[in-house]
Amino acid sequence: MGYRVVVAGATGNVGREMLNILAERQFPADEVVALASRRSLGTEVSYGDKTLKTKDIDGFDFTGYDIALFAIGSEATRKYAPIAASQGCVVIDNSSLYRYDPEVPLIVPEVNPDAIEGYRQKMIIANPNCSTAQMVVALKPLHDRARIKRVVVSTYQSVSGAGKDGMDELWNQTKGMYVPGQEVEPSKFQRQIAFNAIPQIDAFMDSGDTKEEWKMVVETKKIIDPSIKVTATCVRVPVFVGHAESINVEFEDFLDEDEARDILRESPGVLVVDKREPGGYVTPIEAAGEDATYVSRIRQDPSVENGLNLWCVSDNLRKGAALNAIQVAELLGNRCLKKG
Repeated sequence: MGYRVVVAGATGNVGREMLNILAERQFPADEVVALASRRSLGTEVSYGDKTLKTKDIDGFDFTGYDIALFAIGSEATRKYAPIAASQGCVVIDNSSLYRYDPEVPLIVPEVNPDAIEGYRQKMIIANPNCSTAQMVVALKPLHDRARIKRVVVSTYQSVSGAGKDGMDELWNQTKGMYVPGQEVEPSKFQRQIAFNAIPQIDAFMDSGDTKEEWKMVVETKKIIDPSIKVTATCVRVPVFVGHAESINVEFEDFLDEDEARDILRESPGVLVVDKREPGGYVTPIEAAGEDATYVSRIRQDPSVENGLNLWCVSDNLRKGAALNAIQVAELLGNRCLKKG
C-alpha cells in the first residue's frame, strides 16, 4: 500500500524535478497529482513513463492525500499550505516561508533526521535554501568529529536558482553578445549575468548582508548547531545548473586534512573527488543531474588554529531543492507515516 502524493507547482523547474525524482527513486506512491496555478491548468508534465495533466490548486481538496510537495513560492504557500495541513496532508515546503518558524522542522535527512518528529505541530516540514543544503551535508560529519566554531563561505550560484526566467536571461544575453542589435538588458538580475558575476542574491538587509546570505547563517544554526558562527557572501554566476561553494571552517579541535577526507568519504550524500592535479576536482557542470554533494580541494588552513578549506558542489535543483524534498518524504514515510 502506497501513498497519495500531491506536487504543487508541477510546471516549474523544481516541480518538474520533483516528479522526475519521485519516479527515479520509485517512491511508493499509489497516486500522484500535479497541481499548478489556473494559468497553467491542463499543462502536461512527465512522471516516469506517465503524463499528468495539471489540476488547479485553487479549491483543490487535500483530504485523503498523505504528502504534498510544495514548490510554489512563499506567497502561494502562505495561502495553500495551511489548507492542506488542516485537511490532514503533510506539507513539505520548498519556499522560505516556514524555515525560521520554531514549530516547523527544517530538515536535511543526512544531517538532522530526528527533527522530523516535529512535523506534527503544524503538519508542515521546511526544505532549506539550496546553498545551505549542500553545505550542511558536508559540514555535519566534520562537526561531529571536531566541533565547528566558525564558517566563512563564498558561494557561486547558478541562474537556475532564480527559476526559468533566470535561465532564459542568461541564454538570451549570451546569444545577444554575438548578434549586433539583439543585446538583452537585465530584467531578472541586477546586472548583466552573461560573462559576469553578481555579488547580490535576493534583497539587501540593513546589516549590508543580502537575504540569501542571512538564510545561510540562520539555517545552518537551526539544522546543525546554534553555536556555530557563520558569515556568507553569495554570488550569482553565469552557470545554468549547479551551485559551488568555497568554505573555510575553523574547529574547536584539530582535524587533519587526511582524516577529514576519510570522514567525508564515509558520510551519507557526500562524494569526495580530491586529487591534487589539474582537473582533480568537481565543477558544477559535472554535478548537474547528480544526487551527491561533491567535496574537493580539502586542505589545512595555516592562517588560523584548527582550520580547513574545502570546495563543495551540488546540483541546486536536486539536492538543493527537489531531491531533498523527496528524501524528506521518504524519511517521513519510514518513520512516521508507515503503511502496509
